[in-house]
Amino acid sequence: MKIPERQPVSAAMASLALLDSEDLARLFADHYRRVLMAAFRITGNLADAEDVAQAVFLRLGSGEVPAVANARSYLYRAAINGALDLLRRRKTAASEPLESAAGVSSTGAFSAPDLQMRNKELGRQLRAAIAELAPRAAMMFALRYLEELNNREIAKLMGTSQTVVAVTLYQSRSKLKKRLMELERGMQ
Repeated sequence: MKIPERQPVSAAMASLALLDSEDLARLFADHYRRVLMAAFRITGNLADAEDVAQAVFLRLGSGEVPAVANARSYLYRAAINGALDLLRRRKTAASEPLESAAGVSSTGAFSAPDLQMRNKELGRQLRAAIAELAPRAAMMFALRYLEELNNREIAKLMGTSQTVVAVTLYQSRSKLKKRLMELERGMQ
């Protein structure tokens, strides 16, 4: 009797909840970097991104995963959701106001280190503002502008229409622009 060869983990597997350790190791090897980078683009911090990626794969190993049609999409979405959840949890954490940081000019003229600090602060504010969006809107925004997927790819990944994606992105950009302007006025 011929024993069939093990099939590689396919992108269209029926259930991640039924993985054995070999399949889990293969999924990890195939997708860890993509999961890590998706989380990093949202958190802006490698240590946080590593924590998110590890949590995603730990859930797989513990069987806390629903049946899904596409492992790659599930892992990608789980990474983005995990990173957004991390930002939301930290939203209440105290942060140092930009104007209290050493060396920042209040005249609006920034030296190279000041500009670098200002850009870092704006990046932090953008991540915080994204975390304030509704979860579905935040995911669409992250997929479009951080992961650079097009509207058609986002619609397919999220099981919705391109029109819904386009409208949601438009509304999200408007909300983020308004929020960042409020934060900018507060910094001056």
